[in-house]
Amino acid sequence: YVLKVIVQSVQLLYTLLRIDQPSYILLQNPPGLPSIAVAWVAGLFWGSKLIIDWHNYGYSIMSLSHGRNHPLVLIAKWYEKLFGRLSDYNLCVTDAMKEDLWVNFKIKAVTLYDKPASYFKETPLDLQHNLYMKLAKDYEPFKPRYVNAERSAFTERDGKGGNVVKIRGRPALLISSTSWTEDEDFSVLLRALEGKGPLKDYYNGLIQKLHFKHIQICTPWLEAEDYPLLLGSADLGVCLHKSSSGLDLPMKVVDMFGCCLPVCAIYFKCLHELVKHNENGLIFRDSKELAEQLKMLFSEFPSLEGKLHSFRQNLRKSRQLRWDESWDQIVLPLGCQIHSCSCTDLGNNE
Repeated sequence: YVLKVIVQSVQLLYTLLRIDQPSYILLQNPPGLPSIAVAWVAGLFWGSKLIIDWHNYGYSIMSLSHGRNHPLVLIAKWYEKLFGRLSDYNLCVTDAMKEDLWVNFKIKAVTLYDKPASYFKETPLDLQHNLYMKLAKDYEPFKPRYVNAERSAFTERDGKGGNVVKIRGRPALLISSTSWTEDEDFSVLLRALEGKGPLKDYYNGLIQKLHFKHIQICTPWLEAEDYPLLLGSADLGVCLHKSSSGLDLPMKVVDMFGCCLPVCAIYFKCLHELVKHNENGLIFRDSKELAEQLKMLFSEFPSLEGKLHSFRQNLRKSRQLRWDESWDQIVLPLGCQIHSCSCTDLGNNE
């Protein structure tokens, strides 16, 4: 760890000191070790303002592997607290984190919620069909029951008019985005269905041992451009992310909501700032509760009646801010007030 931190510090500082002089250094944390300290030193050299964007705490992520009382975790917490106070300004992703930063670190921050990029949106039916046909080449669940050159498990193209339609009696498409890391217990979903990360092989082993009659599971690695298309094509998203600190929100749900995709998400204490239970999705606490929610949501599928449809309608009506709009409304005015700068200047340094 020590050698890695030293090497990264030298590399990062060398890189920062070679760029054109910046007015602001905007740093996302985590990862903050050693980047917070290095960015602060570079800011002193350049006379730049350091803005930290707190997405979580690095020490809380380390504690998932080492335990909260491990010496490395305690050092990382001390480091974030010390150098975090040296920043000129701070952003954070939840009101809960804003309060925690002040109470425990004496750091004042402004809440800037994560927002989806503009390309996260509902996918038109013809693009859904193209994506399904592409995935059907490699993944069995996307293949049709009957061989047809213009048919997937979910859609087919009319040979005469060329129009794409959804297949009657099609299966529901449930998606759970995951990094296969320690902060997501994927077995919760597997137990609920039953009645490139470090843990992918483990969960794939569990999947192979299960014998479902009406459920097919695949774990594809999607190309970057296909991921938002799949979210915009799905019927339900499931989020198993449990915040290591209990203070950040899952970006995967933000992206799903950008695609007007209803979500079932596992509970943690500040999740209500994003998922509104019974409004844009459902919150569950264990596999039994998730199983009941899935049964209820898909009981009349693919009917346009019921909770699943009403959640999607609510998401359509909510018209969320996109990332660039949120930046312009929250960050630019704050920069002008605090640093007496030009909004255009800060915008150009975005």
